[in-house]
Amino acid sequence: MEPAEYRCQCSGACGSQHTKTGRRCHRTTGGHRLLIAPADLLLSPAAAAAVPAEQLLAWCPDCHRAALGRQRAADRERRRLEEPEPAALFDL
Repeated sequence: MEPAEYRCQCSGACGSQHTKTGRRCHRTTGGHRLLIAPADLLLSPAAAAAVPAEQLLAWCPDCHRAALGRQRAADRERRRLEEPEPAALFDL
């Protein structure tokens, strides 16, 4: 938590621009329990455990939940766009 200055390190991944607090979430360990996780929240547990400590971020639960949801949605959209189009019923 020291490198994060005991403050959530989200700078917009959750969807909020955090404009009132200098583009970084205002939540600190003083009033919230922070989580430690990599920036890529879609990593498998084994891959996340292999991320070097200096690349981990402090997340408040709200930013973590929102960022995870946004990353999952972006991943679903990416996979949808990568899938080939189904064959048309009537090919002309």
